[in-house]
Parts: sequence; structure tokens; C-alpha cells
Amino acid sequence: MTAARATADRAGAAAEPAARSGARRLLPQRNPWRHPWLLEGFTWLYLIWSLVPIGLAVLFSFNNGRSQSAWQGFSWRWYFSDPVNSVLHNPQLHSAVIQTVRLSAYTTLIAVPLGVAFALGINRWRGITASAFNFVMLLSFVIPELIFGVAMFFVFTVLFTSVHLGTLAEVLGLVTWNVSWPAIIVQARLATLGRQYEEAAADLGANQFQAMRRVVLPLLSPAIFASAVLVFSGVIDDFVLVDLLNSSAGNTPMSVIIYSTQRGGNGGPALNALGTIMLLMSLVLAIIGFAGYRWLTRGERGSGVEALTTITGAEG
Repeated sequence: MTAARATADRAGAAAEPAARSGARRLLPQRNPWRHPWLLEGFTWLYLIWSLVPIGLAVLFSFNNGRSQSAWQGFSWRWYFSDPVNSVLHNPQLHSAVIQTVRLSAYTTLIAVPLGVAFALGINRWRGITASAFNFVMLLSFVIPELIFGVAMFFVFTVLFTSVHLGTLAEVLGLVTWNVSWPAIIVQARLATLGRQYEEAAADLGANQFQAMRRVVLPLLSPAIFASAVLVFSGVIDDFVLVDLLNSSAGNTPMSVIIYSTQRGGNGGPALNALGTIMLLMSLVLAIIGFAGYRWLTRGERGSGVEALTTITGAEG
């Protein structure tokens, strides 16, 4: 009895250090990176440096006077109240907003279907030629937009002179530049889905057209929607292409008006109002894109971060 008790005591004494070691492992360990004050400080400094100038520009778009340094009271004067200089009544600024929306709509309506068709074709195409065309889809991410814009300028002024500079040339250039976005995003969605749904539809008696219309395209709708939002918002703030391909004030979008006017020293609160409208359009589109993608992919595994990366074109 004494020997058994002594053995049990020795076993308990041997197990006690192991138990304490396990308890220490279970306790929360102190993380030296739990409060990286220096990194947080740099992050806040960057945010302040980036957002404060934008906030000031937006603030002075509501200034009652012409000054961009002294606050003279809140007013909607530069948006629609001023009968001459407001965005609503100034012909140049008003036409710039309309031209921007027009270019965005035209480019989206043309580039997204083309990009979806390219994605489907490349996904089902095998061989070296398919790889080559897939590489061509990535050229807009490699070639500087300035080089591409100059090339398109010479295309319309030297080769295809029947296409005059203006809205048509701007749309053709923007479609060529932006068609890669829907092609890549839809390809990423196709790679995620695989071929099993289309094959199951074929086993149930659907032909290729029925499988495409009733199975593939509904499954691709989140990627198509994200592509449309991305292209539309990208055209809103595009500057290089539209600056090189526009011909008159009647087909000049907001980005070119803001640059040319401010650079000439003629900027004012009305220009701030135009920039605020441009910023608001981009923010609204981002919110619509995020909410729409989350709604279209409800029930699927994923998170808000995945939705944001898809909307910004980082998926795949």
C-alpha cells in the first residue's frame, strides 16, 4: 500500500510540470506586434495626407464666395444656384458631365459583352493560339496608357481617317482599353465554377445554347456585374485616352475639363463642384458594385473582402 502510494506520488510529481507547461500554452501569450504604434502612425499619416486635400476641395465646392482659402458660408451656388457659373448652367461644365456619363455608358455596353465573349472563347479554346490570345488580353495591364493613347490617336488620324476624333474615337479607344477587365474577371469566375454545371445541363438534355443561357450566364452574372461596374467607374476618371481623342469642348469629359481649366489658372469653386460630382459618382458606383456583388453571390462561400477584390479587378 505504501509502495503504491509512493509510485502515485512520483507520477503526480512528474505530471505536474507537464500540466503547468500545458497551462502556460493555453494562456494568451503577449504579442509584441499587438500594438504596432509606429505602423499605425504611418497609416494614419498616409490617410490624413491623402484625404484632407480631397476633403478641403469638396468643402470649398460649397463655399458661397469665389475664394478657395477663406470660408464665406455654405451654399449650393456652384452646383445649380448660380445662373451663369454653376455646373448646371455653365455650358462647358454641364456638357462635360453629360459626355462623361455618355462615354461610360457606351463603353460599358460594348466592352462588357465583348469581354464575356472573349472569356468564354478563350476558356474553351485549347492550344498555343489560345494562350497567345489570353496574353493579348493582359496587354492593357502592361502597356502604359499614354503609349496606347498615342497609338490610337495615330490609328484614327492616319490609318482609319473615316473615324474622326470625338465621341466615336473616344468610345472605340476606351472599349479597346477596357475590354480586358471583363475578360479576365469572367475567366476567373469560369475557372472557379468549372464545367460540371454545364455538363449536368447537357446530361439533362439541354443543348449548348440552352446550357449557356440558363446555366452558364446566370452563374456568371456576379462577374459580369462586377465587370460592368469596374468599366463604368474606370471610364469616369479616365484622362489620357479621352484627352488625346477628343476634338472639341462638346465631347470633352470631366477629367479633361478639370485638368485643362485648373492648369490654366482659371479654376474656382465651380471646378471643385465638378470634381465633387465626379468623386460622388465613383463612390456611388463602388457602393452599388459591392452591394450588388454580395447580393448576387448570396449563399456562396466568401466574404466582403472577396467582393471588394472582385469589384476592383484583383480576383484571379
